[in-house]
Amino acid sequence: MSILLIVIIVIVAIILWVIAVFNGLIRLKNRTDEAWSDIDVQLKRRYDLIPNLIETVKGYAAHEKQLFEQVTEARAKAINAQGAEEKGKAENMLSGTLKSLFAVAENYPQLKANENFLQLQTELSDTENKIQAARRFYNGNVRDLNIKIETFPSRIIAGILGFKKREFFEADEAEKTVPEVKF
Repeated sequence: MSILLIVIIVIVAIILWVIAVFNGLIRLKNRTDEAWSDIDVQLKRRYDLIPNLIETVKGYAAHEKQLFEQVTEARAKAINAQGAEEKGKAENMLSGTLKSLFAVAENYPQLKANENFLQLQTELSDTENKIQAARRFYNGNVRDLNIKIETFPSRIIAGILGFKKREFFEADEAEKTVPEVKF
């Protein structure tokens, strides 16, 4: 009778442990998904600002057609990118073309004084800060999820239930330096 009771207690303990690990993995997965959604929201805001910025700059620098095409192409690639790694590369390319656009604006004093341009530049800067914060939040959640998936004994349950490691959303080396934009 006592052996049966010990076996039942061990089985119940194992079941409770599996439930706790599973719930922890689900909680981390959902927080990571939420963090990715936050990045998407900020990127969409950024994508919506870019056409207005291009139109404003076009009025002053119409002969910069190639640059406008590069920004538009980079924006399209970023919108269509899938997954953290591809999205990160596309976003870095878009950031580079935006830096070029702001560098061109340096040559046009009337543009730098344009209220619409200044407002768009401020909104874009604010959005970039929010994207950076969302990246940090996402990467923190990815770190926690990956640790849970990789560590013993939760690794066993994660493997059985098909949980996969997530990719970090990283900036390339050029993105890690803060651009200097003067108006």
